[in-house]
Amino acid sequence: MAKTIQQYVCQECGYSNPRYLGRCPNCNSWNTMVEERVERRASPASSSSRFIATSVPKPIQDIQSDEGKRIPLKQEEFSRVLGGGLVPGSINLIGGDPGIGKSTLLLQVALELAKSFPVLYISGEESEQQIKMRADRLHRDGQGKPLALPDQLLLVTETNLEAILDHADSTRPTLLILDSIQTSYLPDLESSAGSVSQVRESASRLREYAKKTFTSIFLIGHVTKEGAIAGPRVLEHIVDTVLYLEGDRYQAYRLLRSVKNRFGATSEVGVFEMSDRGMIEISNPSEAFLAERMVNAPGSAIAVTMEGTRPILVEIQGLTNPTTFGNPRRTPNGIEFNRLLLISAVLTRRAGVKLTDQDVFVNVVGGLKISEPAADLAVAAAIASSIKDTPVKADTILIGEVGLSGELRMASRMSDRLGEAAKLGFKSAIIPKRLRGGGISWPKTLEVVEARSLSQALSAALLPK
Repeated sequence: MAKTIQQYVCQECGYSNPRYLGRCPNCNSWNTMVEERVERRASPASSSSRFIATSVPKPIQDIQSDEGKRIPLKQEEFSRVLGGGLVPGSINLIGGDPGIGKSTLLLQVALELAKSFPVLYISGEESEQQIKMRADRLHRDGQGKPLALPDQLLLVTETNLEAILDHADSTRPTLLILDSIQTSYLPDLESSAGSVSQVRESASRLREYAKKTFTSIFLIGHVTKEGAIAGPRVLEHIVDTVLYLEGDRYQAYRLLRSVKNRFGATSEVGVFEMSDRGMIEISNPSEAFLAERMVNAPGSAIAVTMEGTRPILVEIQGLTNPTTFGNPRRTPNGIEFNRLLLISAVLTRRAGVKLTDQDVFVNVVGGLKISEPAADLAVAAAIASSIKDTPVKADTILIGEVGLSGELRMASRMSDRLGEAAKLGFKSAIIPKRLRGGGISWPKTLEVVEARSLSQALSAALLPK
């Protein structure tokens, strides 16, 4: 017999407690405990019965790999993030802020793939007419004329997961898109849609279906105020790939970032531009990020950051201004706050750049977020350029990590970074001095200046007055 009890379940981590708690003791989140009904089944009376497994262990050399069975996609940026194409039987989760373009991007993928394979698009938030209107707007030729929509793209509005699986069994799609996982529910569970138990069980059912039928599934997930995908953390462990669509809604560029990928490299990034015709791929993001750069302007420096396996050149802007408050402000946009504090302190103590009475503002142009320390030298050069009112050399890039002693440390994949800079016409690069033997090669068209300390790098980077 099944027994139904009342429990309070944290909507962030899934922790349960018989009483309400204002703060979850597991993840320390406030006001996330929601009352749910949980059904517990009694254990069988006889403990002598033993489960008989239906699976059979196989030697690893007898198992066939499906690496060569990837489905190619026309969207090269999207294919890059997935690891080289769509893997049959994979379940993928994509999250992002509301209105960032998640549904638009997946509808574009569905329209292209439906020309050759059956695709089932299931929406629990929009009507079929709304999706049809968006498809008519997106599916156009180069002159803007509407094209005939593919017959193999099937639309349905449904939130009952059992009905969704029935539709999938009857249509046998190659790609199934569910928008969104928070709106689907299992009628066997008494909790509401979007709760921890519903999201966890729905994702588990869809994973079993994907592995059994070799259907590729894309789930769209809502995000919280902090930017994480809503629901229990176990949801990200269930799926094979977790993608985030990032960017400022008031800017045109969108970054599709892979934070988990069982079939490819993590931290891979695809760059898109949002337009009235959907998401347009940016094949050369470095050129796009530097298109509106003002040459020889004080407070501007060029860094080369690695996004996955791709080097991207970005402009870092720095601005200093005498503070009107007791404590000077440090305001970063695109880099970590603590990293800006560290660089400001090193500039003051090791390079003689006085910032104790200056407000410091740093911005990464294009909405890109940089977390790797290889951009430290460019950030420091932009700040020093602003306070000295002296431009950084226009055809120079800066790569290197800044240490607390004012020393510069080498970044990874330096050859790839320098090669990308040479392709875009830069003439010189300032990098840390090599203290160990290594096979770093750089293009012959690029003059490389090796600096041991931050002071030496700033002297080589700034134009003489």
